[in-house]
Amino acid sequence: KARGWWLSYGDVIPEGFDVYIGLEEAASRLCWYESELVPGLLQTEEYARTLIAADNPGVDEAEIDRRVQLRIARQSLLTRVTAPPQLQVVLNEAILRRPVGGEKVMAGQLERLVETGQLPNVGMKVMPFDAGLHHGIMSGPFVMLEFPVNGNGQQSEPPTVYADGFTGALYLDKPHEIGRYSSAFQDIWKASLNETATKNLITKVARE
Repeated sequence: KARGWWLSYGDVIPEGFDVYIGLEEAASRLCWYESELVPGLLQTEEYARTLIAADNPGVDEAEIDRRVQLRIARQSLLTRVTAPPQLQVVLNEAILRRPVGGEKVMAGQLERLVETGQLPNVGMKVMPFDAGLHHGIMSGPFVMLEFPVNGNGQQSEPPTVYADGFTGALYLDKPHEIGRYSSAFQDIWKASLNETATKNLITKVARE
């Protein structure tokens, strides 16, 4: 309910995305499955710039810079001093193999993933190709946000699932919707490589 730092970027925030940033800032836990691209919270500046420029053809460089700054500013929540959220993230192996921005940019991005995965509040896994059919294929990319409990032991806000689309975003908070996504994420987490194997795979691909 307080004025968020991101409001100073209001001129470049996509319509409705300020709602998500507010939820992300307030969350105590994020469960994230991503199939195609490195999530914004984990991107290097160079990787982010490549994506933002490609998604905004014809936009001047100054605005691209502002959009990149906004994305990088969001990442401070993972290392903030006061109650950084727990992040559990599963990345599809295709994300590691797709050289967004070229080999140098991608190698730097993979190194960043290894570094971030070592934070005490971050659990990172990779869903390997040889896992075959898994729940992430059916669900598509999503992030489930859970919020701190209040004095009554109740969550301060209901859990929310956010799914980003090409022309808009979806917010889901009905109990049966949360139940399905929660179950899907548990299955995705179990089917993916363990965290040590994940680190080894990301490091191997970076070297390649």
